[in-house]
Amino acid sequence: MPASTSPYADLSDDQCYRALKARDRRFDGVFIVGVRTTGIYCRPSCPTPVQPLRRNIDFFSTTAAAQRSGLRACKRCRPDAVPGSPEWNLRDDLVGRAMRLIARGWLDTHSVGELAAELAVTERHLRRLMIEAVGAPPLSIARAQRAQTARVLIETTPMSFTDVAFAAGFSSLRQFNDTIRAVFDATPTALRAAAEKRKARASGGASGPTGQLSIRLPHRQPLAVGHLVPWWSKRVVAGVADVDIEARVITTALRLPRGMGLARLTLGADEWVQADLELDHIADLAPAVAQCRAMLDLDADPQEIDATLRSLPAIRPFVDALPGLRSPGSVDGFATTIFAVLGQQRSVAAARTIAGRIVERVDGPLGEQLRPFPLPESLAVADLDGLGLNGRAIDTMRAVAERFVGRSDELAPGGDQHAITDELVSIKGIGPWTANYIAMRVFSDPDVFLAGDLVAERAAAGLGLEGIDLDAARPWRSYLTHHLWAASASLKGTS
Repeated sequence: MPASTSPYADLSDDQCYRALKARDRRFDGVFIVGVRTTGIYCRPSCPTPVQPLRRNIDFFSTTAAAQRSGLRACKRCRPDAVPGSPEWNLRDDLVGRAMRLIARGWLDTHSVGELAAELAVTERHLRRLMIEAVGAPPLSIARAQRAQTARVLIETTPMSFTDVAFAAGFSSLRQFNDTIRAVFDATPTALRAAAEKRKARASGGASGPTGQLSIRLPHRQPLAVGHLVPWWSKRVVAGVADVDIEARVITTALRLPRGMGLARLTLGADEWVQADLELDHIADLAPAVAQCRAMLDLDADPQEIDATLRSLPAIRPFVDALPGLRSPGSVDGFATTIFAVLGQQRSVAAARTIAGRIVERVDGPLGEQLRPFPLPESLAVADLDGLGLNGRAIDTMRAVAERFVGRSDELAPGGDQHAITDELVSIKGIGPWTANYIAMRVFSDPDVFLAGDLVAERAAAGLGLEGIDLDAARPWRSYLTHHLWAASASLKGTS
């Protein structure tokens, strides 16, 4: 998908200024407002009573670019705590991949040189492209993310500031202190004191033992919670994740760079998802948050998506009935890939059952404690006989596992989607449907129409969409697929 399909890449300064004048919350995270006269940067919806004059404003695509220009975060609107820009999931170019990798915490465990090598370019070329596209080099983007991670830890845990500094990815306490002062115009002590005052007035952000914290994951409204939670309930694998539909809680095990984790996500009517996290290593906070956001598609722009899909008259009533429908991603790309292989010739329920049997066969009897899906290294040598799989399916899964031994981290947003899906379809037993499903779920590609999906095609036929040029749904055809899945229940009484 070419980067030019993004509706955000070509926003003019005049369009940004109109959004600012309207205090349009839809653009929070899409761009940043820098005010030269005050030296601060804000989100477009900042509630400051006096808006700055146009001649005193600059617009930035990232908080890192604003910080690089010497601006600090507004204390009123907290622009560092907004949903991510939808543009980075839309962009299929090198910059988009780099932004997704950095969001996953890549530069907390790798160097910029290794990031450039992963993207098959020189470090100098990567730096130049990033500055041209987003106004800041890779390290500045990572620094802005570390600052936000540090702020979360300062405000929601009793950790010492030394522990916070290194957990957030800073190389020294001095670098941590300097960054916090520069970005937030406050010391770590002042941020913690202000947070304690807020806790005394409300019940937000509870703290607990080191490794346990409760944070809010912001998103743009609307969010079709009543559809999203049941959708996940049909796809969680026993022993790996669990869903309480009535309480609207999704609990899932996480596999993180430094250890394991557990996320308990509570979805409500607010503009955030409550995330209660238990982490083996608190330094895994940023990748844990990135996985949870991808799982629930929290960086989507639902109003833009819904407006585009309403251009197809046949689907418009279903969009109106389910505003804010998301295209869920994955916290474990390898697990989702195996689920896709299992689902090629089976129902979702059957695929889920067999996936649970695989977990029990490889890792032992299921208990109360959730654990991540087995790694490719374990599945490649596991005995899969007697689980309800024929020989061909076993061979296909084993071939997939063998391909990704030591490479499971490539199955995530930021991985080389086209190279990996091409590699997958070269494996006997994997066809285009599976590759497209993996592109949609594992790589969070928002523009995949799942051709060949029986439920989606049956719904499309029932709505009279057969033979219609679906380019009108670009770049949101993944969401069209999800609406067709949802519509199939109304049309045929199936799920």
